[in-house]
Amino acid sequence: MSQNPIRNAIAVASGKGGVGKSTVAVNIAVALSQAGSRVGLLDADIYGPNVPTMMGIRKMSFTPNQKLIPPKAHGVKVISIGFMVPEDQPLIWRGPMLHKAIQQFIQDVEWGELDYLIVDLPPGTGDVQLSLAQSMPLAGGIIVTLPQKVSVEDARRGLEMFRTMEVPILGIVENMGSLKLDDGTQMDIFGTGGGKSLAEDTQIPLIGEIPLDPIVRVGGDSGIPVVLSHPDSEVAQVMVSIAETLATKIAELEEKGSSFVSIEMID
Repeated sequence: MSQNPIRNAIAVASGKGGVGKSTVAVNIAVALSQAGSRVGLLDADIYGPNVPTMMGIRKMSFTPNQKLIPPKAHGVKVISIGFMVPEDQPLIWRGPMLHKAIQQFIQDVEWGELDYLIVDLPPGTGDVQLSLAQSMPLAGGIIVTLPQKVSVEDARRGLEMFRTMEVPILGIVENMGSLKLDDGTQMDIFGTGGGKSLAEDTQIPLIGEIPLDPIVRVGGDSGIPVVLSHPDSEVAQVMVSIAETLATKIAELEEKGSSFVSIEMID
């Protein structure tokens, strides 16, 4: 076994794709770093690794003994399968290969000391999620959903996945809420109230309602997350608030248990 001094690993999950889970993970990681924490970002979305683009980085390096050195962007150390395969190459992997990849991302990476490792999970409740739970202890997880009913139904499955794996659920995030138009009115493109209803039904707190804003997409495409590109915007302030809430909840969990949890590989 090997150990890395990673204090808290936080998984960001969703029941389905296209809800902005990676965007939330990236901005949370950067917000925590901007607040002074040592942060790593693990892109575990093997089939759709978008984090390198969102963070504006494409390459990584190796130590003399062939351990991975995570490149750093916006104060955050990042590892992604996207660094290792061509952008247009699909990954057609079965469970054992996925499990090995997740283990390597934890065991064979020179993370150094981290206060937080944010883990961007793939959509759904499949092999990657199970491999992660078997390979490292998670301090907690959050669920990202759209306001619409279909998204909420899938998000509920992701939430129950955390419960099954006995991972503390830190909160629910509703993404892509109301779009503010130039005349001051709002358009609810994906409906409204889904995150709140899921929180009420599951007794899990709703820790953020992120409005729909084109600047988020621009930030993701340019490699400069919105918490940096437009820090005074409403959407950035909500992202920062979510990161602050997570830090508070993790601190509360640490007070109840150990003040330091070292990540331990499970062979």
